[in-house]
Amino acid sequence: MSDKDLQWQVKNSEELCKTPVFTINTVTSVSPDNNEGKYIVLDAPDWVITIPVLTVNGKRHFLLVKQWRHGANKLSIEFPGGVINKGEEPSCAALRELTEETGYTAKKIKLLKSVYPNPAIMSNKCHFFLAEELTNTEKRNLDKDEYITVMTVDEQTLLNEMGEDKTTHALMSTALFFYLQSRNFKTDVPDKR
Repeated sequence: MSDKDLQWQVKNSEELCKTPVFTINTVTSVSPDNNEGKYIVLDAPDWVITIPVLTVNGKRHFLLVKQWRHGANKLSIEFPGGVINKGEEPSCAALRELTEETGYTAKKIKLLKSVYPNPAIMSNKCHFFLAEELTNTEKRNLDKDEYITVMTVDEQTLLNEMGEDKTTHALMSTALFFYLQSRNFKTDVPDKR
């Protein structure tokens, strides 16, 4: 089948519920062979995740945040990140979130990749940025419901611990993968570019 033979067409969308974080819509779509279906779609603003890298005693370290996550009902160790404000450029949001959550600024910021967190039910994207040449301003600007501890973890330790205990946030694994990809991490998979 060609890509065209797989594409659905949106017929209409109806808002079911609006929350401060996302809007829930029922979307009616028509399949390639003219079957109609109703699907739930969460519309949310795009997100950013910033991967701040420091060099400590000649070793690369990540600047991370530890905070409570209500969905998992547990503490989570993550890269700084958050929602992109309306009209804000993703790179500006990445720098803003870095400073708000950690107090650090970055001289260099680079977009690594942008992906859909869950395209089956969500319409937004998450943009991943690498931040380097960091400076600690010692001035954070946390939201009223943010209680965050800042920490540094060396590269190898985070690689070994990702997916265990407090490092189970799936987007953090994605961020780490894009970081490794940017460092030309080698695998046995041949490059077909």
